[in-house]
Amino acid sequence: MYYNINMLWDPEAAVWIAESDDVPGLVLESGSFDALVERVRFAVPELLELNNCQPNDRDLLFRTERFEKVHV
Repeated sequence: MYYNINMLWDPEAAVWIAESDDVPGLVLESGSFDALVERVRFAVPELLELNNCQPNDRDLLFRTERFEKVHV
């Protein structure tokens, strides 16, 4: 089973945001994509435990999106 983690780029705030419908309470942000991935890796098991979910050896599936307005 996978936990889907959505990673979105917010160009106005210049940060990556991580959210998940599969992990209640997961909302993190960071200016660095790699740093955010590491934060998510540590936060997910803690949040699952706090929500009385079984954080067995499940995998995280990251989905990223980045939208930018370009003036031509």
